Amino acid sequence: MSEERVHLMSSKRTVEDFEVLRGPLESGRQRPSALAGVLVLCVFLQALLFSLEYFVAGDVTAYPYKDEILKVHFWITAGLIVLSLIYAIPAVYKRSGKVQYLLSILVAQNLFSVSLFICALFFIGKKGEGSSVAPESLLNFTYITLLIGLLVFIATFVRFAILLRNGHYRKGSKKDELRTRFETKSYIPAAVLGGIGLVFVIQYIARTSAITDINIMVVIAIGILLFYVMLFILPEQLVILYCKFRFKSFNFNEQGNLYNEK
Repeated sequence: MSEERVHLMSSKRTVEDFEVLRGPLESGRQRPSALAGVLVLCVFLQALLFSLEYFVAGDVTAYPYKDEILKVHFWITAGLIVLSLIYAIPAVYKRSGKVQYLLSILVAQNLFSVSLFICALFFIGKKGEGSSVAPESLLNFTYITLLIGLLVFIATFVRFAILLRNGHYRKGSKKDELRTRFETKSYIPAAVLGGIGLVFVIQYIARTSAITDINIMVVIAIGILLFYVMLFILPEQLVILYCKFRFKSFNFNEQGNLYNEK
């Protein structure tokens, strides 16, 4: 890896290199007050999904270390719920906008990635007559799925790094049509990896599992697909978080307005 890539996020980069990423902030979608409302909503959604994970998926599975997984995920979810309630309070998020944004990333990943991924794994390991999935096979399947997820994340981050290095996140540096065309082509490696992961899941279910319920198969497919989608968007979330810590103009004042860089 070249020195230029290693220092891609270094102090050599200026706020102009990341200016396009202020779009969601400028639109108000990621204003602290808006994030506070989302965090409150996600309190109920996280509780609901964990209940389904525990009482539905967890009750029918023979997945190894099920109890340990549920216990760890319970405490993670409980911690995120408590923090979500705290950072939905105006007096708190107005002074800690960066932490609130970090929390929103963690909540989104827990809700749409981790919870559904665990449910999918549990349903794949569904116990019952005719089920021939061995614990070792389930663990190997999980490791391969996680490895593909890691490759999706790396491919997406490399794509993001190339766009950033070539100035595609500088306002006015390229025509929108040209930027869109370039970004669409750059989705291909991550999309291919995600597609490979989904095909692998389908083949695994067909070969080793006795699942015939179409509803369960849909839940499994959606859970794995969203797991990859959330890893796909994670790099941009992390870069925006980086910009919040480095650049003043990525943060909001107590009146809910974006600061100017100077």
